[in-house]
Amino acid sequence: MTTLAAVELENAPQGLQHEHETLFTVDSVCFLAELISTFDKQVDEILRHRVARKMELEQTGGLPGFSSLTSRLREDRTWRVLPVPERLQNRHVDIGDLAPSDTERFIQALRSKAQGIQVDFDDGNCPTYSNQIKGIFNVCKAVRNQFQGVPPISKAPVLMLRPRAWNMVEHNMMVNGKEVPGPLFDFGLLMYHNGKLLVENKSGPFFYLSKVESYLEARLWNNIFIWTEQKLGLPACSIKATVLIESILATFEMDEILFELRDHTAGLNCGIWDYSASFVNKLGDRSAFLLPDRSKYVNMEKLFLQSYMDLLVQTCHRRGALATGGMAALLLPNDTQSAHYHSVMATVTRLKMLEINAGVDGFMVYDLKLIEPLQKLFQKHTLGPNQLHILREDVVVTPEDLLAMPSGGVTLHGLRYNIAVGILFIEAWLTGRGHFFYRGQVEDSATAEISRSQVWQWIRHQVKLEDDDRAISRSLVKSLVEEIRRELQDFLQCNTEKAKQRLATATAMFLEVVQKRDFPEFFTTYLNLDHTFLSSST
Repeated sequence: MTTLAAVELENAPQGLQHEHETLFTVDSVCFLAELISTFDKQVDEILRHRVARKMELEQTGGLPGFSSLTSRLREDRTWRVLPVPERLQNRHVDIGDLAPSDTERFIQALRSKAQGIQVDFDDGNCPTYSNQIKGIFNVCKAVRNQFQGVPPISKAPVLMLRPRAWNMVEHNMMVNGKEVPGPLFDFGLLMYHNGKLLVENKSGPFFYLSKVESYLEARLWNNIFIWTEQKLGLPACSIKATVLIESILATFEMDEILFELRDHTAGLNCGIWDYSASFVNKLGDRSAFLLPDRSKYVNMEKLFLQSYMDLLVQTCHRRGALATGGMAALLLPNDTQSAHYHSVMATVTRLKMLEINAGVDGFMVYDLKLIEPLQKLFQKHTLGPNQLHILREDVVVTPEDLLAMPSGGVTLHGLRYNIAVGILFIEAWLTGRGHFFYRGQVEDSATAEISRSQVWQWIRHQVKLEDDDRAISRSLVKSLVEEIRRELQDFLQCNTEKAKQRLATATAMFLEVVQKRDFPEFFTTYLNLDHTFLSSST
């Protein structure tokens, strides 16, 4: 017997009445409410489990590691995930950080030659009510071939739908007196309106799952997939998901995560900046895990990140799952003959060759101009649509390798850069944008996460600057923040009092978050619960 849930839903944002009415029909709201009612307690349980794991590490002084309880599963070489669907066999180049509320860019991506599109409701998106509704509505239009000059969904780049992570709440809907989990809100609407059509077109439904920290969270997602398939009358195992391994804890459970999702997985993905920030999140109070200047000392050639990618590729390919790399955030200049263009292209090529040589099956770009050059890179250096045949039997990764912090210090440039990125991210959120451009590359919540995490950690450990031996303190950061605010006022062209005040607000909020006694778990959670953001968003 199904008990009807009590639902409260905010009215449509200004200008989105039609989209709101289309998405929130009586039947879709009933489906969404039942989905949330069914899994809400389990979402709370996994969030409590996260807190308990972190407290255990802090209280015992222990380190993350491979669990003895699941050693048999890891050592058993016989089990495999279900074969990857035909539409996902080639994942060479996906477009990343694509917030679907940006209609113009979404259409450009659908017209591109990319293998896929990361349709991002998470890192590259600011989760205002308007953005969520417009973004989900745009996905519905794409699936129904309603954008002019765009190939049918069966021929367009495959949609890799990325709902928000478990830490995010949707404030505009309540079920049984509680605000609802953001990922269930996104997933439920996307599946209800598009699931059957995607199956019929052999083009999904395919998902990215953000910030999964344990196999218990993978198990929850698998149960959600099974329930949804049954409710919507979809074939069993038709939903496929790529899990983003963005936490040091998840790295020790990659086999277990794949096993839990073995009927619904499309593979695992590397995310360098969220992953690096997770060290500060889980172990940042310890001086042994001091993360040096990311602009100078943190890259995929360092042991801890190289080991992470090698183990991910080996784990995936042993199990028949795809392994994908990170996103190239650099932007190509328009002048293809310029020295700067060739410099950027050389940098991207070198970094992506590291991933290809590690055995990845694909990666992401932000700049659409990078799609074809990097597809050619794959074609030149690999055989076939993927590298599943590269089993990386040469790889032996120890817990010490995964936890080996790179050597190096902190530069004044690195500190200033992190401060600027953190402030600009908040300013972007206050204007409803989930990413922005700064110094030739795209920045999103992942880079903002590592930026604010490092500033917090450097203050906590009073790290000395390489440049002049000054200790990084609250007073030093405050003085730099004021200098940088004045510089950013020019960079953002803050010509109105409103724009200047917004930047001042972003600056104050950044200072607040990096001075906290206890490290705020996620930057986006902190902002999403802040009254300043809530009062500015619709």
